[in-house]
Amino acid sequence: MARLAQTAGLTDIQQEILSTVRDFVDKEIIPVATELEHRDEYPQQIVDGLKELGLFGLMIPEEYGGLGESLLTYALCVEEIARGWMSVSGIINTHFIVAYMLKQHGTQEQKDHFLPRMAAGDIRGAFSMSEPGLGSDVSAITSKAVKDGEEHVLNGQKMWLTNGGTSSLVAVLVRSDEGHPEGTAPHKSMTTFLVEKEPGFGEVRPGLTIPGKIDKMGYKGVDTTELIMDGLRIPADRVLGGVTGRGFYQMMDGVEVGRVNVAARGCGVAQRAFELGVQYAQQRHTFGKAIAQHQAIQFKLAEMATKVEAAHAMMVNAARKKDSGERNDLEAGMAKYLASEYCKEVVEDAFRIHGGYGFSKEYEIERLYREAPMLLIGEGTAEIQKMIIGRRLLEEYRFQG
Repeated sequence: MARLAQTAGLTDIQQEILSTVRDFVDKEIIPVATELEHRDEYPQQIVDGLKELGLFGLMIPEEYGGLGESLLTYALCVEEIARGWMSVSGIINTHFIVAYMLKQHGTQEQKDHFLPRMAAGDIRGAFSMSEPGLGSDVSAITSKAVKDGEEHVLNGQKMWLTNGGTSSLVAVLVRSDEGHPEGTAPHKSMTTFLVEKEPGFGEVRPGLTIPGKIDKMGYKGVDTTELIMDGLRIPADRVLGGVTGRGFYQMMDGVEVGRVNVAARGCGVAQRAFELGVQYAQQRHTFGKAIAQHQAIQFKLAEMATKVEAAHAMMVNAARKKDSGERNDLEAGMAKYLASEYCKEVVEDAFRIHGGYGFSKEYEIERLYREAPMLLIGEGTAEIQKMIIGRRLLEEYRFQG
């Protein structure tokens, strides 16, 4: 039987890249993931291996030293990496979003300065929208930039930065009322700043502090942090795109492709959960036969496999739509919503198949059970996806009466 979630129509180069990544995951990530996760240890050796494979520059154009691959290729690689350990795919994702935003919206000087070193993995990216009291309402951002001569002075507190400590470049979204009349819509008075810093914790540059890692239920290994700006001075040439007031749209463009990434992560985690469940079902015996021979377990495996296939198909469709140059917020929202919900359900079913052993830290499914919930809220909650989907459906199916 062929593996689940195969993708038709891939080029020889895409298949070679995926085969290389899959081998790396099987040999270098899966054997150590659970141990590193339980220690909440940053997977430096794995990250170095991904750097050698060129994955930090997978979608960066060849003229900047990247591989110039498509969003589809990237998403399929993320699916494989998440199958090994979801935290590693998160390290790649935040870097990728910043590189994508630079490629799409940066000035030529910004592209020339950052993209070659990002492609090589020498600069690691993180991006920052959320704040302690923000939730899903991005328009309620209170962090602010005030122009002072040729610089902008940033103040405020940001939250939930993946790669906050290990990154050396952070794309930060703040309010910037300078040049925008009073009463301007909030989303039209936000600016994205490219903030360079030293990796690490504490004061990483004058006016910028990364307090430390946030202790999380799952999604461990990768560093998730706060970011505190207190009189942080940023030169005008580090405004993404060179013009203030465009930050909201730039960030939403990045988050849109990030939703495809989260969908891919959900697909990868669900695939791994299915693999663990179907394997255990053939090893565990009750009432004189393998539990896989019991109809109740076969029904569960059938449902799990169908969900893995369906989520993968929607993720691939969303990536291909974006690669074609078409608007894909509807497809990305659907893919992210379905993949994250199905991931949770497939993981829980695999957990149930393991019985009491699924509750033991000795078994890999225990880790997956704590990781899956993050996908329900990352890059927009299920409720936000439903809002996006509903609004887009009303645009497409507007009643003419």
